[in-house]
Amino acid sequence: MTTAKRRFGQNFLVDRAVVDRIIEAVRPSPDETIIEIGPGRGALTSRLIEKAGRVVAIEFDRDLVLALRTQFAGLTNFKLLEADALTTDFCAAIEPSQTTRVVANLPYNIATAILQRLIEQRRCLSEMTLMLQREVADRITAEAGSSERGFLSVFVEAYCETEKLFEVHPQAFRPVPKVFSTVIRLR
Repeated sequence: MTTAKRRFGQNFLVDRAVVDRIIEAVRPSPDETIIEIGPGRGALTSRLIEKAGRVVAIEFDRDLVLALRTQFAGLTNFKLLEADALTTDFCAAIEPSQTTRVVANLPYNIATAILQRLIEQRRCLSEMTLMLQREVADRITAEAGSSERGFLSVFVEAYCETEKLFEVHPQAFRPVPKVFSTVIRLR
């Protein structure tokens, strides 16, 4: 089993109930492509592969790429890209599909930068279901007049409708982070 690397901000989702809630929120269908950013050890990936027509996973960590290639070898509806989500052309990654949805448990240390990249490429991304540090999710979804509202709120609101879906306890991850997480949807 691959160990989490602090320099990549890795905390692996291990709680099956949380995976199930994310799958229920996303409701992947057999006729669509889903992009997963940061599949980690594949807990969410395996469920997405069961439900979606095609899953394109983007993983930066070479050790995890090797493990995922072994874990999902031979599956025709799974494509793994060893790439940096900060520089990936998401629209090119999904060809020949025209649009797709993104599902991601974003590394908290670069979540804002990845979110900005996703919004830049929104022409091919119809929806994003993202797990973020709770404080970041609160800033993204902050209402006008709220003390939490700032650049990130205004930036995301300019391009997307936001919805908080549910909170995730730190115990759902290994290693256990010091923060709570929130799953949000952007359309």
